[in-house]
Amino acid sequence: MKKIFGITIIFCLAAIISSGQAIKKVKISDIIKMTDTATCPLVINFWATWCGPCINELKWFEKTTDNYKDVKVLLVSLDYGEDYPKGIADFAKSHGYKAPIVWLNETDANYFCGKIDKKWLGTIPVTLMVNNAKKYRVFYDEQLPEGQLKKALDKLIE
Repeated sequence: MKKIFGITIIFCLAAIISSGQAIKKVKISDIIKMTDTATCPLVINFWATWCGPCINELKWFEKTTDNYKDVKVLLVSLDYGEDYPKGIADFAKSHGYKAPIVWLNETDANYFCGKIDKKWLGTIPVTLMVNNAKKYRVFYDEQLPEGQLKKALDKLIE
């Protein structure tokens, strides 16, 4: 019950955050807990405001995920500490991002990347898709163009 409550709080906070309030800090343990206890299909995208491929991909995420109402999306910013929270919030607002955004408050990529997926060497963008009901977990260590993203989401929920 505590796990469900924790996940609900994170998504509620993230919804408030995406409406223009402060970006919440999270640790990698929060992300792991969320993936382990998710009760619905979950997509977590790791990105940064300074990453061109990330910015391109996020517009596809915003457009495509509108058609997948049962899938929860969380955008995890890997921006530098000096960009937290104002720089990230201003960037998200100027681009019209609706998906919840949190900032990963970790500095050791050698530590946190391996916690998400052993293949992750620190490049971005990357995306983790989890559907615990189906025991489905896939990690994309690449930019997902719109068509590929749609196929990946279809597999996540099939």
